[in-house]
Amino acid sequence: MRLIEVSDKRTRKDFIKVPKILYRKDPFWVTPLDQDTISAFDPEKNKLFNRGNARRWILCSEDHKLIGRIAAFYNMNLATQNKQFTGGIGWFDCINDQNAANMLFDVARDWLKDEGMGAMDGPVNFGTNNTNWGLLIAGFTQPGYGMPYNFPYYRELFENYGFLTYFQQYSYHIDITRPFPERFWKIADWISKKKDYEFRHSKLDQAEKYAADVIKVFNKAWSEFKDDFVPMDLEDLTNALNQAKAFIEEDLIWFVYHKGEPIAFYIIFPDVNQILKHLNGKLHLLNKLRFLYYLKTRKVTRVRAIAAGVVPKFRNMGIESGIFKNLEIPFKKKYWLTEVELSWVGDFNPKMRSMYEAVGGKLAKKHLTLRYLFDRKAKFERFMPEYMDKFKQQHEGDYQEEINFNPEEKHPKHNFLKNKEL
Repeated sequence: MRLIEVSDKRTRKDFIKVPKILYRKDPFWVTPLDQDTISAFDPEKNKLFNRGNARRWILCSEDHKLIGRIAAFYNMNLATQNKQFTGGIGWFDCINDQNAANMLFDVARDWLKDEGMGAMDGPVNFGTNNTNWGLLIAGFTQPGYGMPYNFPYYRELFENYGFLTYFQQYSYHIDITRPFPERFWKIADWISKKKDYEFRHSKLDQAEKYAADVIKVFNKAWSEFKDDFVPMDLEDLTNALNQAKAFIEEDLIWFVYHKGEPIAFYIIFPDVNQILKHLNGKLHLLNKLRFLYYLKTRKVTRVRAIAAGVVPKFRNMGIESGIFKNLEIPFKKKYWLTEVELSWVGDFNPKMRSMYEAVGGKLAKKHLTLRYLFDRKAKFERFMPEYMDKFKQQHEGDYQEEINFNPEEKHPKHNFLKNKEL
């Protein structure tokens, strides 16, 4: 096996080819857009290159076939929020071979160590954490747009190398063809009638205004939740919303205001993976026309809640219920929509998990964010351990996880790809 650093046009193309080769017979995998991968590693388009850097590698077999890839990256603004400077690895794909995986992990680790890092998280995104973040370990069905998907054996590859779970991520699904719990609507009616509260959906022609409102809520929420959080960047969010204009539904993005000030938001996007499934990662003119055709002919039947936030002082007041009440109208109007994916919420945020379950959400997918400490004798700590311990002490017995699938379930066709076929 031979590692090759991505450094020219040919190797950049090979980096994109790797998953297309490995997953070519997988019925659930959706090819990401090539342009999204290219943009992630373009310093002109990815602001994390400011005070940061990235490297990529591909792995070839002895007979010159592509069998793996990995990216390593860091941004000092993010890396220094940890006890030890921590970089990331992502875009990991590999045949079911521990030696091959170890070669990829080793080269990423060594480069990050040379750059001054003391740990690496993975598999994560060189960007926001609501996209391509985490290792899928349960719920091997077609992923929603922006959600990562991988073979079941990846977990063994990571854990055998020495990665440990930093936090767990849960995604819930709601069948919106079924009525919400009656208790839920009572709370929603109560909060909707309070005179100082206003529920309003976004307007595409006011994208900058609503992006600024998201920033206000997000930064207030996380500054109280985590002391060393990194504030959301307005320019980045505005750019992301502008890029998604082709498929955004403005009445699926809701805000709550108290006396004119934003206190909550909920952002839902159509699951365009149902379209991208047919485009093989390409967005040339013909595929753009095909994309619009599928969109206009209502081939998208699922939506994904990608981000939400409530200012702390307004939590536990039924705000979320009020948002879902207002979503009832657009859901009924868009009768072809049948399912909402609520993703993802971390194990460090059990209150949000409880809310998802209260509205009828069923736990459908589970991902892990893993961490590997370069000093193998150093003490490993989970994400926000103080908060987790405090919650367990205060609420022990009040909250119980219910999983409607076997966490160790295997991909129903996980044996379809044999290494000898590569």
